[in-house]
Amino acid sequence: MDYLASQILAVIKANPGWAMFVIGLTAFGESFVFLSLLFPGTTILIAAGTLVSAGILDPVSTVIAGIVGAVLGDSISFWLGDKFGPFLPRIWPFRKHPEFLTNGIGFFERYGGSSVFIGRFFGPLRAIIPLAAGMLHMPPSRFYAANVLSALVWAPALVFSGDLLARFLGPENLATRILYVTLVAAALTVLAPWIRRQF
Repeated sequence: MDYLASQILAVIKANPGWAMFVIGLTAFGESFVFLSLLFPGTTILIAAGTLVSAGILDPVSTVIAGIVGAVLGDSISFWLGDKFGPFLPRIWPFRKHPEFLTNGIGFFERYGGSSVFIGRFFGPLRAIIPLAAGMLHMPPSRFYAANVLSALVWAPALVFSGDLLARFLGPENLATRILYVTLVAAALTVLAPWIRRQF
């Protein structure tokens, strides 16, 4: 995952014209149910803040790309849950790991519509909750309100935390700052489930 994140960041740095597409795709992959487990989206969005800090990326465009990608990823997951809910337990990854779907449905049943907003901030649940919301036929208007509001908080929080962290690290060269920020973001991503269990 760290290698993939560093490769994607290298593409963004080398091709700033494609950066918004890549960042939007990254946020989509992090939010779409069948890609989220394989995609280091959180790490990339935080590390993209380093490129914002260095003046390579425009902060507004970067954040908008992250928001749009996140909203689209959750929206498609919701649609899949609504249309194909009964079939989903029989396909990958839920056939091998039924607990993913069970945990998502349990979280949704416990917190209702607010779980769509809350779930955005909790790693593996991020993409499962919209699927569960669709399977349990949450009213679309409530889903899309929570989906958009959570993306409006989530994407800027990641990008600007990377920007602040890069500024905190001081006048290191850009490659070193990207490396440090990527490592911190990856560590936080790995530790997030443990932190959630503690609190």
